[in-house]
Amino acid sequence: MSTSTARVYTARLVGLPIFDPQGDQVGKVRDLVAAVRSESTPPRVLGLVAEVLGRRRIFVPMTRVTNIDSGQVYTTGLLNMRRFEQRSTETLVIGELLDRRVTTLDGVSGTVYDVAMEQGRTRDWLLTRVAVQEPAKGLRRRGQSHVVQWRDVRGLVKPEETAQGATHLLHALNEMKPADAATMLHDLPPERQRAVVAALEDERLADVLEEMPEEDQVAILGNLDSERAADVLEEMSPDDAADLINDLPPETAEILLDLMEPEEAQDVRRLLSYGEDTAGAMMTPAPVVLGPDATIAEALAHVRHADLTPSLAAMVYVCRPPLETPTGRLIGVAHIQRLLREPPSTLVAGALDEKSESLRPEATIDEVALYLATYNLVAAPVVDENGHLLGAVTVDDLLDHMLPAGWRDRALSDGGRSSLSVRRAGQPRRDVPGTRRG
Repeated sequence: MSTSTARVYTARLVGLPIFDPQGDQVGKVRDLVAAVRSESTPPRVLGLVAEVLGRRRIFVPMTRVTNIDSGQVYTTGLLNMRRFEQRSTETLVIGELLDRRVTTLDGVSGTVYDVAMEQGRTRDWLLTRVAVQEPAKGLRRRGQSHVVQWRDVRGLVKPEETAQGATHLLHALNEMKPADAATMLHDLPPERQRAVVAALEDERLADVLEEMPEEDQVAILGNLDSERAADVLEEMSPDDAADLINDLPPETAEILLDLMEPEEAQDVRRLLSYGEDTAGAMMTPAPVVLGPDATIAEALAHVRHADLTPSLAAMVYVCRPPLETPTGRLIGVAHIQRLLREPPSTLVAGALDEKSESLRPEATIDEVALYLATYNLVAAPVVDENGHLLGAVTVDDLLDHMLPAGWRDRALSDGGRSSLSVRRAGQPRRDVPGTRRG
């Protein structure tokens, strides 16, 4: 095995691509597994936790890692695809050591923000250095940093009497996509998970919750005080918030809805009023809506918004005032592909899809799927009997309701590799057998 540097800092490995000998990417690094036995002996790094095939997490022994270079990791290509399950004798370097409160033999107290590994004489990788950051003092934003040898640090092995912080793990989570962060949060020990959830910003927590299984969503929300739970629900997209509230006890749901801002709660209550598995229940009540005098330049500026999903950004809806849903009468829709072919100064109203039809809120899953498939669309308007726009149903909304119950949990545990068969309307939801690491 070779490496371009004698010392590798493990926090910098998270998210790096993993390649086989042919140069094809086979996964990403998510964590490292070490055998932490004592504070006097540097622990041996057993291997990497790699994410492959979507979100499946597997174990890659260090004996199969051939090269750790700047920005990439190479393996022999021989990977065991069984799902990784942490053993009681194993420690996750990123998930469990970062943010641990420690004290050095020199009397410095602080938190761990990184751990370095090096190859020993036997070619084993060992955790040899610990990066410790002191608390901030005075007007300084950050405390002083120290890099010390493993044997000179106390607090790395014994369980802590006080709660472990989450500052540096939060940094790693914030650099990930929400789905990847959901996977890491899902796999953390319960106490560690609660510490991380408590420290996450409401907006980021909302993004991550939207990617988690229903059971995890309910459990995490249940551990928050009512005020913060309402704040997090406000940050979620209304359709996801409605789905989550629908899984809560009725009295809890009503308390949270009362604590939410009236406008946010109104959108959620409106979605809850529609029948389950209908276009009204699964639609997003905040598509890109423009007036008839809007230009194509204005439309393109709206769809560039980073918070829009690709499916919502694929179409704009031209309506009479008011432009907040329920809007005035829907005049028509314009596809972004058409907008890109027109001069920016022209009106969006001149680029409408005249053949487009709309869905009613009581449309079933099959009717929504048939509509999107027939017209080759990723989104469709939902209108009331008077032609007022109520929202838009997107292909990701549709898939979320067609996949069997627990599909997010399957995706987190085995990357969706098991046979997640699509449910047709009228068929009961069913769980799909998963796999276990032997």
